[in-house]
Amino acid sequence: MKDNFSTQSAEYAIYRPTYPQELYDYLLNLIDNKDAAWDCATGNGQVARVLAQHFKSVYATDISEKQLNQALKMPNILYEVAPAEKINVPDKSFDLITVAQAIHWFNFDDFYSEVKRTLKPDGVLAVIGYGLMFIDKKVDEAVHKLYEDILVKYWDSERRYIEEGYKTIPFPFDEIVAPHFQIKTTWNFNQMIGYLNTWSSLQHYKKANDRNPLEYMFTELKEAWGSDAEKDVHFPILLRVGK
Repeated sequence: MKDNFSTQSAEYAIYRPTYPQELYDYLLNLIDNKDAAWDCATGNGQVARVLAQHFKSVYATDISEKQLNQALKMPNILYEVAPAEKINVPDKSFDLITVAQAIHWFNFDDFYSEVKRTLKPDGVLAVIGYGLMFIDKKVDEAVHKLYEDILVKYWDSERRYIEEGYKTIPFPFDEIVAPHFQIKTTWNFNQMIGYLNTWSSLQHYKKANDRNPLEYMFTELKEAWGSDAEKDVHFPILLRVGK
């Protein structure tokens, strides 16, 4: 399994967007019992710490120890270095299983076998993610130039599942048609640059070329941003929910 995010784990914790409360409220309303949840590929624990406010216990796993070191520690969250495809818990352990912005890296068959083994009969699986952000016409054009032209050959092949809105991932569950959600936030220019620096393709480029590709794009991005202190930022949320 690929670990594309240990290198920039600190930046990931600072600059990656967070999911809206409306998304969590929707998922929580689907579940009657809130004894235990598994947040798979938890990263820095962004989702786990929200779930911990509602579940008696949260099991949060990731293959990156550096990512887990960035996670907020809470008494009812157990963080563990473990792959998505094999965890050490009994059958029928969880009322909710979440995986956020990560399932495209998994072995689908093995992960889904583990989901079916560990999910309670009335439990819910939520596969969550987000696509490329939208800011405004000029900034979007500059970001797409970085994304599509400069970094095109440095994206892992699994990125296509994000681009396809998770609609093409296998999903062998009784699917619940979910509403559409967005991440809405506000950034200054430096926050946008910080977020772009977390891209896995950018890390691949740096490793291959000993240069940060943002060096070539910085002036263009800055000119596209203009004089605004802050701008509104929107990410489309990808969501598949099943039982």
